[in-house]
Amino acid sequence: MIFTLTYEFKLKPTVDQKEIFEEWLETNRQVYNYALGERKDWYKSRACDVNSCSIRGQYIIPVDTPRPTFAIQCKALTEAKKQYPGLKRVQSQVLQQTLKRVETGFTNMWERNFGFPRFKKRGRMRSFVFPQFKNNPVVGNKIKLPVIGVVGFRKSRPIPEDAKVKQVRIVKRISGWYAMITLQWDVKVPQPMPHGKALGVDVGLISMVATSDGLLVKRPRFFVDAERKLRLLQQRVTKKPKGSNNWHKAQRKVAKLHEYVANCRKDWHRKLSHQLCDGVGMIFVEDLNLVGLSRGMLGKHCLDAGFGQFFNILEMTCFRRGVYFQKVDARKTSQICPNCQHETGKKTLAERIHKCDNCGYTTDRDIAASQVVLIRGLAAVGHTVKMLSEGKAVALPMTK
Repeated sequence: MIFTLTYEFKLKPTVDQKEIFEEWLETNRQVYNYALGERKDWYKSRACDVNSCSIRGQYIIPVDTPRPTFAIQCKALTEAKKQYPGLKRVQSQVLQQTLKRVETGFTNMWERNFGFPRFKKRGRMRSFVFPQFKNNPVVGNKIKLPVIGVVGFRKSRPIPEDAKVKQVRIVKRISGWYAMITLQWDVKVPQPMPHGKALGVDVGLISMVATSDGLLVKRPRFFVDAERKLRLLQQRVTKKPKGSNNWHKAQRKVAKLHEYVANCRKDWHRKLSHQLCDGVGMIFVEDLNLVGLSRGMLGKHCLDAGFGQFFNILEMTCFRRGVYFQKVDARKTSQICPNCQHETGKKTLAERIHKCDNCGYTTDRDIAASQVVLIRGLAAVGHTVKMLSEGKAVALPMTK
């Protein structure tokens, strides 16, 4: 069994190495845009009738021209290096990974209903990948990258000696350069099994987390609280001459605020995930349509809450601490009474109390939804559950 983890370290490159990083990012951006434009022109030439093509927006490409694929564009890249010597300064596999990124963008558009891949303007390409290494490139607190050479980094955590480095991604952020080192082990890692106390978790915009045992955690508004300062900084950007030094300084301040908000959100998610894992053996959460939520009327607040990131961090925290994690069906969790399973009907957003007309069970609507999640989760792993009058759930022995 192959087990993979990605470690993140902050690099300490020299001035010359920073210039190489910047040059490589710009070269990868140009290759990405050219490959994307080639595919886009081919699709546009097939999107209209032969006698009604738009000269401005569509191009006539011979019928026998094959569709640009990853293999065809990699072959064309080799020929382009003879005409453009600047491409030779970038390691060949790095450019191939950029072409693979274009291929992935189209695959996601077809299979995952993503939008059409877009061109990247200057400064929008922020990473490139070294896909493989013959020998271990990490020695102490330094990493040896092809063509670039040895680059120092801040070793904030130990790297296991028995791990194999599969790839390294160099990422540019406003706070500096980072290396995302992907490590791989050929070991069998046991998955946590259902055991111990069970916990159902419901997420929302008023209470970020509501648990089946009555815990309510208010949602911090990371982006909304920083919106006023962000608006001020963006106004300062618009007043500076575009491209000037003061304009770049103002842009960096905006980027620093965005990174600060993202770091605060991730740190809070990690702390909350560890709090939920304390003293439990099973955690069940809703399997939400996160893309649909992000495109709805409250999309900005859903993205600010970061439900997807929180679920990913919670799942990894459960794995590390030996807690069983599973997603369950999220349909009608707020419309079912956890005490008698009677369907109470839809509730408006203003209704914050669950009161069952059938059995009289009354509690907070988010807590009731989390208890429904708990019941569904226990049923999925072969347990039955009994609701007590105080609103607490007790798991009964596993059924055969």
